[in-house]
Amino acid sequence: MKVMTMSSAQTSEGTITEYVTAMIGGQLFGMPISRVQDVFIPELMTRVPLASSDVAGVLNLRGRIVTAIDMRSRLGLPKSDSGRPPMAVGVDLRGESYGLLIDAVGEVLKLADDSREVNPVNLDPRMAKMACGIHRLDGQLMVVLDVDRVLEIAPDMLAA
Repeated sequence: MKVMTMSSAQTSEGTITEYVTAMIGGQLFGMPISRVQDVFIPELMTRVPLASSDVAGVLNLRGRIVTAIDMRSRLGLPKSDSGRPPMAVGVDLRGESYGLLIDAVGEVLKLADDSREVNPVNLDPRMAKMACGIHRLDGQLMVVLDVDRVLEIAPDMLAA
């Protein structure tokens, strides 16, 4: 039995998934729209003492405490020098709210699941750890982010 989610639709060509696209360090990424709660510009972020460098801070978003994750840091990329404030994609994991800080949000793309390929062997290992495949678009590669893997806490962070 095939279970359909809000982000998938059945067509004559097969299953289609909608992705929210984001630019991080000049690379196009996509996240399944079913995992995205909202897109916002983070304001009044509070640093968290002794937190990993990936944690940019926490903020209050409409009454919820949201942990902001610096995706550039998470991917091992240098800090942005564009001078523009980051955007954030809001996601949830096990009842906790997170904001993934990105350079810019793009459009929503509807792509056929059967056009998704496994991670190529030459994909940067830092991206490959957090990706669950790629889509080849016209002149561009979209890396599909696995939100669960992006938010995994490294074992060395748990040792206190």
